[in-house]
Amino acid sequence: MSQVKIVLIALITSCFSLSTFAQTKILFDASKAEAAGNADWVIDADLHNIGYFNGPAQIGGTESNAQKIPTPLQATITTSTLETYWTGGISNWGIDCVKKGYQVESLPYNGQITYGQSSNTQDLSNYKVFVICEPNILFTSAQKTALLQFVQNGGGLFMVCDHGNSDRNGDGYDSQMIWNDFMTNNSVQSNPFGFSFDSLDFSQTSTNIASIATDTILHGPYGNVTSIDFNGGTAMTLYPSINSNVKGLIYKSGSSTTGNTNALMVRSRYGLGKIAAIGDSSPADDGTGDPNDVLYDGYITGANGNNRKAIMNATYWLATNNNITGISDKEETSFQIYPNPAEEIINIIPVNEIKSGTLTICNILGEEIYNQKINALDRISINVSTFSNGIYFASILSEGNKSTRKIIVAHY
Repeated sequence: MSQVKIVLIALITSCFSLSTFAQTKILFDASKAEAAGNADWVIDADLHNIGYFNGPAQIGGTESNAQKIPTPLQATITTSTLETYWTGGISNWGIDCVKKGYQVESLPYNGQITYGQSSNTQDLSNYKVFVICEPNILFTSAQKTALLQFVQNGGGLFMVCDHGNSDRNGDGYDSQMIWNDFMTNNSVQSNPFGFSFDSLDFSQTSTNIASIATDTILHGPYGNVTSIDFNGGTAMTLYPSINSNVKGLIYKSGSSTTGNTNALMVRSRYGLGKIAAIGDSSPADDGTGDPNDVLYDGYITGANGNNRKAIMNATYWLATNNNITGISDKEETSFQIYPNPAEEIINIIPVNEIKSGTLTICNILGEEIYNQKINALDRISINVSTFSNGIYFASILSEGNKSTRKIIVAHY
């Protein structure tokens, strides 16, 4: 039997609570120069009157100025609505979300990225998923904290990057630099998601897909992903020793699909939330949008439709509440826990034999608070009398597969 790692991620409800989303809302960012240069990564813009002069957007130009609510109104969208119903380089993505039953909005160029600020009508606490497609302006310290709090508390963050040296607004920073700065230079936790973007520029169609039969992004409601098409993108390096939840899904041709380098698409988890990341913006490009830009259809025709499958499966995964760990219910059969809720002792009972491994208990930030080597897992009893009241998640990792169970600790 291979080495097994058991991880319990503590989610303390006295400090954090699961967000309740009465309606699944997805916010597409347009505040970080996503429409600068020849990019047009917005779902809809009625006006094209802003410009980027070596920095943030200003009125006076010809770039897309995405408004909060796309028009025509999404209530008028049907299953046969074409992506040209809205005007934006990623309008097809937005319309697909509406067809799935989600409500979409744009965060305009002058919008604010906040979390827990009631005065902001577009505060991230009002959304389930936040899509940021190739940012070209650095995040402020407050914005970085807001993004991390959003994910910690159950939000889904879709991170889209592009190739190195792709600074579109001339401020000296491209999306690879901006994303890495967000993850490594914040006041909460360095590299919280367990991956970084490389500074590369390459194009290829890769069929190098990780073998994870139950993964929702690779095998989700939009179909099985068998390839992806990059046209000037970058790859990612994974750091599972920092965040054991990180998982590479699609890799560069010729690379190991279980390795930590050359990942083209990645998923991870942090606190109660999820992260999906892709190293190129061209798979999201639907070929139409700002008439002043030259756009190419990578969303529908790219990789014979597989780009769309990967993006929409990932969007669905991020928007789904019932499995915050990203592990399919099919996998949640390796062990049982009782009693649950528990006050003093929990017992972990395997469904299948596990000969060796490590039992670890971590808090919501991934900080290890308990560690025990195990030589045979017949039954393990854990004293939780010192744990705070709240929800915990027990996960078993084995040969790249993960099983998860929820634990409730309640001291009466």
